[in-house]
Amino acid sequence: MKEKPVLWVVVPCFNEQDVLPITAPMFLKELQDLEAAGKISENSRVLFVNDGSRDRTWEIIQELSKSDAHFLGIAQSRNRGHQNAVLAGLMEAKDRCDITISIDCDGQDDLSAMEKMIDAYRDGCEIVYGVRAQRKTDTRFKRTTAQGFYRLMRAMGADIVYNHADYRLVSSRVLEHFADYREVNVFLRGMFPLVGFRSTSVCYDRKERLAGKSHYPLRKMLALALDGITSLSVRPLHLIGMLGLFVCLFGLLLMIWAVAEAVHGRSVAGWASLLCVTCLLGGIQLISLGVIGQYVGKIYMETKRRPRYIISERTWEEQETAREQAKHDADRSV
Repeated sequence: MKEKPVLWVVVPCFNEQDVLPITAPMFLKELQDLEAAGKISENSRVLFVNDGSRDRTWEIIQELSKSDAHFLGIAQSRNRGHQNAVLAGLMEAKDRCDITISIDCDGQDDLSAMEKMIDAYRDGCEIVYGVRAQRKTDTRFKRTTAQGFYRLMRAMGADIVYNHADYRLVSSRVLEHFADYREVNVFLRGMFPLVGFRSTSVCYDRKERLAGKSHYPLRKMLALALDGITSLSVRPLHLIGMLGLFVCLFGLLLMIWAVAEAVHGRSVAGWASLLCVTCLLGGIQLISLGVIGQYVGKIYMETKRRPRYIISERTWEEQETAREQAKHDADRSV
């Protein structure tokens, strides 16, 4: 059995001033309970990642880091999205711990599942996925669209864990290899299965959000789904090719039929049928160009090689600066 690992809990935060004061003590208590049970090292930490919040989120993180050594925080230079915020926290933590657990700040994910994840790690698993056992807290529309999303991802050939979001345990060994994945278009729940290593899943019940508002409206959910499909699979391009072949064969049959009708003198001018066929083909072409455009756009962004995140502040740097200043003042007074 492995020794007590150092755990860093990575918590992305965007405009979470309402819920952070509620969930931060919950994270701390879970960490302390795991330490008391001998599951993790006393050097374990909670790392908050401020994703360019426009409210008091960063100020609260700074206050938390001063109140307890278990709390740490980093701030991105601007808002770069949930996936990049999680990635920034994981890359910051990978050289300072043995395992990480990423979890959202809203308190919906069951914290007791962390112990099961750590037990699975101690049994030899390098990645442990948190999987929702049910979706009773979701509306019927969200539940239907979410399940449809996972089925669509599977149909498109993406290796993705069903009903898993971004609540997962990942070892530092996996993160070392994951750092070699340099793509700018990040979709973590579909990328980690690509790394390999031994993995398993832990089921849990998701709760209602404790405070504040969800930052994933329908528009962002659709954008995430589109990013996931086009980042992990080229099957849509294959489907476009098959559709084009089918339309060409259908058009060829229509041409043969039209010639035969003309030879027998039975051709009749049909503006309605011509208009329907033209609109159908035009719609297919525009949809196909749109899908191809998504891939071309991603290629364009990848070739730029822009940084996926920029960390502008770290709470421990502020603490070190304060200690150095205090020491300097003390030396001067002597």
